[in-house]
Amino acid sequence: MPKGYIIARVEVSDEVAYMRYVRAATPVIAQYGGRVLVRGGPVRTLEGEGRSRNVVIEFESLAAAERYYHSPEYMEARALRRDAAVADFIAVEGA
Repeated sequence: MPKGYIIARVEVSDEVAYMRYVRAATPVIAQYGGRVLVRGGPVRTLEGEGRSRNVVIEFESLAAAERYYHSPEYMEARALRRDAAVADFIAVEGA
């Protein structure tokens, strides 16, 4: 079965508040079997519009990635991000 991935492109406006979100979301990722492959780091936009922060999280399947994203635990963490950043999140099935 192909892996599932959450890919997030983020522009942080309040670093302190965003770090509260990160601290809340990190244990939820582990709880749902996720593994962070990319979190922040230097970015080179090669084409199109980029965001300053990018995250890739691997899950056992696309369904598992969606369970994480829609979980009550992550919804609580997501509320902390609301006023701290603008973000695009997608769930995608691996090759």
